[in-house]
Amino acid sequence: MTLRLIGEKGSHVFNQNLKITQLGKLGRIEEAIKLFSLMKLKNTVSYNSMISAYMKNGRVGEARRLFDEMRHRNLVSWNSVIAGYLHNDKVEEASQLFDKMPKRDRFSWTLMITCYLRNGELEKARKLFDLLPDKRDSVCWNAMIAGYAKKGRFDDAKKLFDKMPVKDLVSWNSMLAGYTQNGEMRLGLQFFEEMDEKNVVSWNMMVDGFVEVGDLDSAWHFFKKIPNPNVVSWVTILCGFARNGEIVKARTLFDQMPSRNVVSWNAMIAAYVQNCQIDEAKRLFMEMPERDSVSWTTMINGYVRVGKIDEAREYLNRMPYKNTVAQTAMISGYVQNKRMDEASQLFRQIATHDIVCWNTMIAGYAQCGRMDDALCLFRQMVNRDMVSWNTMIVGYAQVGQMDKAIKKFEEMGQRNTVSWNSLITGFMQNGLYLDALKSFMLMGQEGKKPDQSTLACGLSACANLAALQVGKQIHHLVVKSGYVNDLYVSNALIIMYAKSGRVYDAELVFKDIDNVDVVSWNSLIAGFALNGFGKEAVKLFEGMLIDGVAPDPVTFVGVLSACSHAGLVDHGLKLFKSMSEVHSVEPLAEHYACVVDLLGRAGRLEEAFNMVRGMKIKANAGIWGALLGASRVYRNLELGRHAAEKLLELEAHKTSNYVLLSNMHAESASWEEVERVRVLMKKSRVEKQPGCSWIELRNEIHAFLSDSPVHPRASEICKALKALTAQIRNPGYLSDFNSLLDGVQVIAQ
Repeated sequence: MTLRLIGEKGSHVFNQNLKITQLGKLGRIEEAIKLFSLMKLKNTVSYNSMISAYMKNGRVGEARRLFDEMRHRNLVSWNSVIAGYLHNDKVEEASQLFDKMPKRDRFSWTLMITCYLRNGELEKARKLFDLLPDKRDSVCWNAMIAGYAKKGRFDDAKKLFDKMPVKDLVSWNSMLAGYTQNGEMRLGLQFFEEMDEKNVVSWNMMVDGFVEVGDLDSAWHFFKKIPNPNVVSWVTILCGFARNGEIVKARTLFDQMPSRNVVSWNAMIAAYVQNCQIDEAKRLFMEMPERDSVSWTTMINGYVRVGKIDEAREYLNRMPYKNTVAQTAMISGYVQNKRMDEASQLFRQIATHDIVCWNTMIAGYAQCGRMDDALCLFRQMVNRDMVSWNTMIVGYAQVGQMDKAIKKFEEMGQRNTVSWNSLITGFMQNGLYLDALKSFMLMGQEGKKPDQSTLACGLSACANLAALQVGKQIHHLVVKSGYVNDLYVSNALIIMYAKSGRVYDAELVFKDIDNVDVVSWNSLIAGFALNGFGKEAVKLFEGMLIDGVAPDPVTFVGVLSACSHAGLVDHGLKLFKSMSEVHSVEPLAEHYACVVDLLGRAGRLEEAFNMVRGMKIKANAGIWGALLGASRVYRNLELGRHAAEKLLELEAHKTSNYVLLSNMHAESASWEEVERVRVLMKKSRVEKQPGCSWIELRNEIHAFLSDSPVHPRASEICKALKALTAQIRNPGYLSDFNSLLDGVQVIAQ
């Protein structure tokens, strides 16, 4: 009787332990916790099951506390925690626990080696591998080979592979995976053909490798040759077709599958979602014989993707058991639609927040300019990653608080290329071009390699500073880094050369681009316009149309500006008319400003004013500014006064508007009006921004701020400038020009 009772209790505990494990895998952690707390009898397996459940759901601290509370630990207990640390990317914690282990088995060694490998610490993994007591087991060998291969260190992987005492099929597949996962399909194909034995995993890796490099023909060829394709084979090629927009072929494959599991259904639903066919995804979802959390999350993502946020929320509410991934997808939808209060409410309801969930909320607040809320969440985070820090830098930059962005950047323990790009882009957005360029240089000094975004930002900074020599150096770096064919970088090069006055160098870059886009054309057209080559800009515009590239609003700003500066009035008016009638581009305020400037420069003020009055859109500062400038040139005081008043309504803070109006009155000897403008300026409390000049000399940019003696040789420079000014005012200054230049060169040295 007693033995039977013990047996029944043991069976009951076994079932409860199994249930905890299942709940943990399904993400139903709260139910697992409740079941564990209600258990009257707990054994070591119970604790191990609960530790695994905690770890699988990201609750690392609670798992460790439970482990520390255990009176009796076995090897599984230690391995469970290390495996949990591995699952949650806690390498340091795993290493510390591994060092404390009283006893280790092969699984312990494999776990720790894998931990280092996943973190990219190959040397530490190799050191541990060399200390391995028993090297007969192939598991650790395979892990090391896979680690080397994943990082593209094929020579190291192959050397280890060749040294293996006994190679199994996993060893061959680990080596093959290194080639296919890194896009080295030529080497992968060669290795595949050398394999004595292959299984369906080997074939699937080849199919997946070709899919990843976009070679669908080869992927399909391999798929058809697989002796016995499994579900993974079908899903891999199905996803390949879906990713390339061939949704009909993907569906045909799905219908032809000999057997389908939930992964197959999820893959097809995801294919419809990727192609924004949410109604088809819904139909398939309704037909599913069984659904898992991925099925529900995919549908939620799908509705978020097409902007149907309320429908996405309905699916989340219907979901049998919530998980953090689905809830984060819903938060992402709210964030994209600036519904931050609803996002915040859902965020507070989530029991366990993972790092993605935290970062999604912080990014949402940052995008809405609510940096105080973003900072509050950021400070609450226990484990921040690089994304968390970078998001804060970008957020502060977007609201113009570069001092706080810099502070966050400096507080970071580690920085990646995105961190530097976020800072440099922030400087660019806020007009701090010198700081952007300095950061570009510092990034190189820190040993970080620039990517296409960094190079484009560096070139844009040079363009805004007209720092041609530095821009040329970055051009050399572009060639050296292998980004010479990157369209984003090439367009930045065009703008840099154009803004530096080297429009023909810009044209050479343009001609070297294999596939120019509308941005390339716009950049060169604007470059010609900026440098006074109006006819060339118009000719380029005509070439753009011949090439079949549709102009956009930016194109017309460039070509209309070119017509304005070149005095091509009739041609400019004809182009303006063709915008809506021929090219279906509705004129914006910027286009009207160009035409007003075009007419104003030609002295056709009344025609320009009538255009402004007849506009369908509200006139902006650019339009009234163009009219004011033309009124001053042609001394039309009445029209100038009207334009100035409109301009002051729009830009009451801008000093130049007051100065321009005051000068107009002064030129017509209206001294009372001059005084009135000055009084108005004082009442508005506008402050004139200090002038800033810069010069590029010997690959270094020297900046000079008015009334600021920051430069170490400011007094000498001022003396030279005064001497130069005096000589210019002297009619006979030309004879002494060479000696003055020599003096300036001495100071520059």
